[in-house]
Amino acid sequence: MKYKQLGKSDLRVSQVSFGCMSLGDDPRDNAALLHQALDQGVNFFDTADLYQKGENEATVGRAFRGLRDQVIIATKVGNQWRPDGSGWDWNPRKEYILKAVEHSLQRLQTDYIDLYQLHGGTLEDPIDETIEAFELLVQQGKIRYYGISSIRPNVIREYVQRSQIASVMMQYSLLDRRPEETILALLQEHQIGVLARGSFAQGLLVKKPATAYLGYAQEEVAQAASAVRAVADPARTAAEVVIQFALAQPAITSAVVGIRTEMQLLDALQAAAGQSLNAEELQGLRQAAKPKVYDQHR
Repeated sequence: MKYKQLGKSDLRVSQVSFGCMSLGDDPRDNAALLHQALDQGVNFFDTADLYQKGENEATVGRAFRGLRDQVIIATKVGNQWRPDGSGWDWNPRKEYILKAVEHSLQRLQTDYIDLYQLHGGTLEDPIDETIEAFELLVQQGKIRYYGISSIRPNVIREYVQRSQIASVMMQYSLLDRRPEETILALLQEHQIGVLARGSFAQGLLVKKPATAYLGYAQEEVAQAASAVRAVADPARTAAEVVIQFALAQPAITSAVVGIRTEMQLLDALQAAAGQSLNAEELQGLRQAAKPKVYDQHR
């Protein structure tokens, strides 16, 4: 497994990391899967207080009890469950973040969170107040670093200018190259790490039948998937191709892969150990799906 430094932090994270949102409901199966990933070199595990109403954090906490110094744990905040459980509301206020972190720490069975991320964000948020909450938590030692999980260029630019974020988690794949327009270069310039999610484009690039996706027609999606298969060969899987496509971007630190089964984990591990795509392969893939641009949140 290869590792890269996340932005200007001292966190060295595996280039393929474990997206815990996809974990199932069986704590034993989850723990076995998480331990297997750790044993194979994956050290970065991403969850959120939103997932399974906090139970996702709890299963991660149980799995890594006694192994805390071996893992880098990231979680997220900002989506507040309603008391009746009917849904959640967006809440980036300082008061809420300072309360929510205590619940996350308890569920994760830890004294600190390595990376605490705002789970979204808009320009209408009290951004300075949100940043103040994160900075206070750093001072208190409850979190080591903070970042945001957002695809909105206008929000990302505000945090780049106004905060000390270590990272941005965003969607990036052959079928979602919108970050290439301005954001990847901006984050690289400011030494802010990028955690790429959605590299499989909901499975459309690796196994699912083609359908319209993010402004691409069904035929265009099929063309992109065909290009992936053309680069793959008997010694290389489609999963390896799409993950290596994401990792070819110098701004991207790690591909966060949602993992639910042992087979998915093995695919991710094989992809992490795979060869980088060469210039000809990258060019062929990029020609197969012309990049879109953000038509809002600019």
